[in-house]
This record gives sequence, C-alpha cells and structure tokens, in this order.
Amino acid sequence: MAEEQQQQQQQETVQRDMEGVNCLAHDEAIMAQQDRIQQEIAISNPLVSDRQDLSVLNSEYAQDDTVYQQKIKDLHRKYSCIRKTRPDGNCFYRAFGFSHLESLLDDSKELQRFKAVAAKSKLDLVSQGFTEFTIEDFHNTFMDLIELCEKQSSLGDLLSSFNDQSVSDYVVVYLRLLTSGYLQREHAFFQHFIEGGRTVKEFCQQEVEPMSKESDHIHIIALAKALNISILVEYMDRGEGGAVNNHVFPEGGEPRIFLLYRPGHYDILYK
Repeated sequence: MAEEQQQQQQQETVQRDMEGVNCLAHDEAIMAQQDRIQQEIAISNPLVSDRQDLSVLNSEYAQDDTVYQQKIKDLHRKYSCIRKTRPDGNCFYRAFGFSHLESLLDDSKELQRFKAVAAKSKLDLVSQGFTEFTIEDFHNTFMDLIELCEKQSSLGDLLSSFNDQSVSDYVVVYLRLLTSGYLQREHAFFQHFIEGGRTVKEFCQQEVEPMSKESDHIHIIALAKALNISILVEYMDRGEGGAVNNHVFPEGGEPRIFLLYRPGHYDILYK
C-alpha cells in the first residue's frame, strides 16, 4: 500500500513538473512572439519619420470608412503635414520632444527660456528625492540636444539624433522623469484623478516612469506645466460628428506643439 502511494505521489510530482514546463514554454512563446512583433514594428517604423503630406492618412483607412475619412477632411482644413512616431508606447514623449526642439531651431528667444528651465530641472528633481547619479546621463543627453539646436544645426541633424535609439530613449526617459516629478510635486491636485486606490507616487512608478507605458491626459498636463509649454492635441476616433475634437494643455495656452491622437498613439501635426 505504501509503495502504491509513493508511486502515485511520484506521478503527481511528474505531472506538476510537466505542467510547469508547459507553462514556462507557453510564456516563453508569448515573449518570443512579442519580441518579433516589436522587431517588425522597429523595421517598418522609424522612431521619428520625415515630414509627410497629410494625405498619407487617407490610405490608412478604407475609402468607405466614412467616420475616419470625414475626420481626415476636417484635419486638412487646419494642417498640411504629419510626422509619424514609432508606436512603441513612448510616442507621446518622443513626439513632444522632437516637435518642441524642432520649433526651437527658428526661435532663439524660446530656446534660451527653455534651456534655462531644462538646466534647472535636474536640481528640482534631485531636491524631490530623485538620485542625481541615476538621472544625470539622461539630463546631459537632453541638454546636448538643446545645445544642438542652439548651434543652429540642421533639421536633419536633429532628426538623426532622434532616430538614434539610445539618444532618443534617453530623452524619453528624462521627459518621463519630469512628468513624474511634476505629478508628485502637485500630488494634492492630481490624487483626485488616480484610479485604483493608488497614491500619486505609486501611479508614477507604475504608469509614468517605466518605458513603453502609454500616456493620457494626466501625463500631458503634467509635462506641459513642468516645462511651461502649451500643447494642442487633435483627437481622431470613432466619436460622433465629422469633426476632430481638440484640447489645449494647459487650458487657455497658446499651443506651440500640435499632436494627432488616434487610440493608443500620437503623431506630430503641422499647420
């Protein structure tokens, strides 16, 4: 009897081990598939594209998709071109960073204001408890790109920098840190918008600071206010009406940056 029980226990152990192996193999297969998808996205989509005529949007939707085709017509009334960003979860920060730095190439007054704000921003983060050693390289890369604009470098140089994965990602990281810092400084206000019973700090650690986490209103408000830059976002979705709705962050500002939002993704628009 004891021998039978022992054999049964051994069989159950083997069964559990096999289930564990199968689960592990399944998880690895999912991760491998996700890696392949990300690689395909990277191959077919630059981090930041060249400027393209807005008409490229027409081909992305079926001609009989009247909702989107009408909204593209509405966009044509206000914008002429689009610059696309890679759909990797970092698109808002990359679009914001490139669009504003591009505008600085022709605006020395705003460049100097922005440079001063950006230079001071590291000290602000350190005073909040962010580790200087951890954020220093990201801040240095951010300042290097601002100085690239100050030297009146070409648009091509700026675009090349943003398509260098390491440089571009360092800028994204720093913009995420600035967003997190502002949210935490103003936690009393933003706490009302955090769902799931989380603190603002927990929200930042989970939804703001990690790479590839998508952005929504709360991120946009925080970054716009942190750097004192006005952003207009055009929202193109399947909502009723043939017009694209827009929103300015913060409210009442004079937008310098124009972004197109389609569910889960941001691109850059040009008047």
